[in-house]
Amino acid sequence: MRFFIVDTYYQDFLNNFYKKNIKIKYENYIKQKDRLFRERFGTADFYSTNLRQLGHVAEEFIVNNEILQKQWAKEYKIKYKRNYFKNSSVNYYFQPKWIEEILEAQIANFKPDIIYIQDIAFLRPRFLSKIKKYSTFIVGQIACPIPPKKYLLPYDLIISSLPHYINFFKSLGKKSEYLPLAFESSIINKLTRFSEQYDTIFIGGLSSVHKKGTSLFEDLDKKIKIDFWGYGANDLKSTSFIRRNYNGEAWGLDMYNILFNSQISINRHIDIAENFANNMRLYETTGVGTFLITDYKDNLNDIFKIGEEIETYNSGHELAEKISYYLDYPEKRKKIAKAGQETTLRNYNYKVRMKELIKILNRYL
Repeated sequence: MRFFIVDTYYQDFLNNFYKKNIKIKYENYIKQKDRLFRERFGTADFYSTNLRQLGHVAEEFIVNNEILQKQWAKEYKIKYKRNYFKNSSVNYYFQPKWIEEILEAQIANFKPDIIYIQDIAFLRPRFLSKIKKYSTFIVGQIACPIPPKKYLLPYDLIISSLPHYINFFKSLGKKSEYLPLAFESSIINKLTRFSEQYDTIFIGGLSSVHKKGTSLFEDLDKKIKIDFWGYGANDLKSTSFIRRNYNGEAWGLDMYNILFNSQISINRHIDIAENFANNMRLYETTGVGTFLITDYKDNLNDIFKIGEEIETYNSGHELAEKISYYLDYPEKRKKIAKAGQETTLRNYNYKVRMKELIKILNRYL
């Protein structure tokens, strides 16, 4: 099968990437994208790399990366418009026309069997209907707030790592399948051991969207030192407990290295997860071999053995107590972290997930 994978990156990450790599925007499309993938942001090239190893043709396209996409258009002599149209998506209201025009040219050039879209609300329904002429099957992936129904209708199949989403989509008459998230095992070979280690860390969103989790951190015992990284810190009050130990944003490989050099990593879910464990940090933390403590969810024992491979908390008080306990008993902490890593590397790597994806698709094609 030929997979055309549509991905989008956080603009803050892209801004930071081009700021750190000033000359990269003058390189050709392939060199630029390869350098971007080396940052290991999001799912990077994890889908395509593992799909190719399974005998398929696959490539990711970062469609909101203006510098990269316009470089592709330049090399392929594609003309595009520079004005905007209205898009009622939860992501963008005014969207530049070049996004769809360059993307359509890329799809026509690639001739895919499957168009796999990582952000289900990014493209207009009208555009999705238009590109059906280039592909037999359009798949959308979602693990974020559900957009208006019209954004769901053009998809032939909707994939989600949130179990409760599946029944909802089916109730709308949409084909939908459950596919959990994963960790890319090759990242381990890219990690660097720092001279100093962090005791307890949190990496993630700190904006008003993450208000519930942020409030929990603010109420923690101030004797518990936590180092924070994340986006949205400007939303925090000047007196915030988090601000005292805030270290800035951390993306991609920088994030993995911080996790790797920490004794304990705290995780928490946003409200849409409801009672289900589902976010990348579950697998990223355990994958690099760091002790994970996450908010308790009903299905966690289906993923990891609580108390043997990870730990959980139900309140700020319990979180503080367990942080103190496992810092005091490093051998117990290391044993759990090692067991968690072994489970992730064995069962939750991207090659396993891509095999599962192929099985799902074969049921519909």
